[in-house]
Amino acid sequence: MVITKTPFRMSFFGGGTDIPEFYKQHGGAVISSTFDKYCYVTVRHLPRFFEYTSQLVYSKMEFVSSLEEIEHPAIREAMRLLDMHELRIAYDADLPARSGLGTSSSFAVGLLHAFYALKGKYADKQRLADESIYLERTLCKEKGGVQDQIAAAFGGLNRIRFDAEGYTVEPVIISPERKTLLNDNLLLFFTGFSRFSSDIQKETESALKDKTKELQEMLSLVDVAQNILTSKCDLDEFGRLLDHTWRLKRGITNKISTNAIDELYAKALGAGALGGKILGAGGGGFLLLYVEREKQNAVKKAMEKLLFVPFQFENGGTRVIHYSPENYVPIGAAERYELKNTDPLNR
Repeated sequence: MVITKTPFRMSFFGGGTDIPEFYKQHGGAVISSTFDKYCYVTVRHLPRFFEYTSQLVYSKMEFVSSLEEIEHPAIREAMRLLDMHELRIAYDADLPARSGLGTSSSFAVGLLHAFYALKGKYADKQRLADESIYLERTLCKEKGGVQDQIAAAFGGLNRIRFDAEGYTVEPVIISPERKTLLNDNLLLFFTGFSRFSSDIQKETESALKDKTKELQEMLSLVDVAQNILTSKCDLDEFGRLLDHTWRLKRGITNKISTNAIDELYAKALGAGALGGKILGAGGGGFLLLYVEREKQNAVKKAMEKLLFVPFQFENGGTRVIHYSPENYVPIGAAERYELKNTDPLNR
C-alpha cells in the first residue's frame, strides 16, 4: 500500500501566461506557493476475491473489470500510461474540488507518484510534473495552463518561468520573517463552488487570442512582485499589486468573475483589504485577500457569510507518507477465470 500527500497551490501573479500558446511565443512566468492543505491518494493492489478487478473511490465509487469501463479520465489514462492493473484507489482531500486551487492537478501528481511507488520505482519532482501535464493536457485533453502540476510536484514559494524550451522552477529567496509576514497578511475565504476549471479555461483561452497586450502586462507584473518580495520595500505593495492584476484578469472575459464576487471584493476593499483575487480559473472558489493585520477583524466581519480558511505556506511538494511494498504478479484473463470458478463461493 502507498499513500501520497500532495499540496494545493495559490497563484499570485502571471496566471494565463502559463498557457503554451502564449508562452511559446512570448515567454511566461508565474509566482505561486503551495500551502498546508493537501489531497491524499491511497493505492494498493485489490485482493482477488471480487468479480471486479479495480475499485475507485473519489466523489463516487466505481467497480470495474477493464480500463475502458473507468469513467474518471485521469485515473483511466494514468493506469494506461503506467500499465497499472487490479487496483484499489481512494482519494481524500482537505478542501473541495472545483475551487480554484489546482485540485485536479494535485490529484494527478499524487496519483502518478503513488503508482510509481507501488511499482517500487522512484520518480523525481520534474518527472511527476512533466507526466501529470502530459496526463491532463494531452491524454485527457483538458484545457488550461501548466503551472498547477509543477507547483504541486515541487512545492514552495516559486517563480516558474516558461519558454519554448519548457520551464524552470526558481525558489523566491525571501527571509523567514518576511515570508511569515506575507502569510499573516493573506486571508482566504471560500465563496462557493465554481464551474469546472477546464470549462472556464476553454472560454478564457479563446478570449486570450485577442488579449496579448493584457497578458504581456500581467507577465511584467511578475518581475514587480518578485522585486517587492525580495527587496526591503513595503510589503503592502504586494497587496496593491494583487488588486491591479485581478482587475486585469477579470477584464479578459466575463466568465472569470460574477456580480456576486465583484460585490464581495468591493466589500472587502471597503473594510480595509488592499487587494486580492479569485484563485484559479475564476467563476467561484476561493477569494484571497491581502489585509494589514490591524484591519483583518473588520474584513473578516465583512466576509462573515463566507467560510474563513486559515493556512500556512508549505515547502515539501508531493511526498509518499506511507509505503508498504507489495508482491504483485499479474494474472491473465484465463487464470482469473480459473481462479473465479474454483472459488467455493462461486460453485
